[in-house]
Amino acid sequence: MNITELLIFLAIGAIAGWLAGTLLKGGGFGLVGNIIVGIIGAVVGGVVFGTLGIQAGGLLGSIITATVGAIILIFAIRVIKKA
Repeated sequence: MNITELLIFLAIGAIAGWLAGTLLKGGGFGLVGNIIVGIIGAVVGGVVFGTLGIQAGGLLGSIITATVGAIILIFAIRVIKKA
């Protein structure tokens, strides 16, 4: 992975984390928090989409996959916190 790919990866994570935070709680988690939530969300979204047989390609597909995964992650954390 070169520096350009790393920066794109981090930018997608930041965008996905911010989108998920905005959709679920009305705001983001700060730059570092958005990146972390977005990166973990990308993994979760990749697993979920892969299990469903959905392939999301390209930049927009990556953002959508990471955002859906981040939403699932945030929702799961909220459920666990309430228990």
